Amino acid sequence: MLGNRLKALRGKRTQEEIANSIGVSRARYSHYENNRREPDNETLQKIADFFNVSTDYLLGRSKEKESDWNLKLPELTDKDERDIAKDLEKIISNLGKKDGYSQFDGQSIDDMDEEDRELLIASLENSMRLAKRIAKQKFTPKKYRK
Repeated sequence: MLGNRLKALRGKRTQEEIANSIGVSRARYSHYENNRREPDNETLQKIADFFNVSTDYLLGRSKEKESDWNLKLPELTDKDERDIAKDLEKIISNLGKKDGYSQFDGQSIDDMDEEDRELLIASLENSMRLAKRIAKQKFTPKKYRK
């Protein structure tokens, strides 16, 4: 499977050109295309980066050249950043309350040590950013997407 995909991706380029770009000899690259040898993980990643495809595609695990993680999500605007900061501040202040629903693992955020508190806040912020970017992708009409 790998060899067939490499041949198809190479197109009219030479094996020498691809081999030089990924830092292996032409003979070694030829072995990859002819399924005589499999590349190590580092080389496989270099090949995937060179052809701008996922390693899953190269290995035959996916028919799609790009994985879901390679999707281009819209960037956040300044307004989005302000909204996230405002919502995050509201969540953090609610977590500081001593009522039952706002406690994390039985303790409020104020009772956590500094490292756990920072990790929780960073996790919340990253989740909010990703959710906002995905929501923008879903609801932006195709004609307005870049």
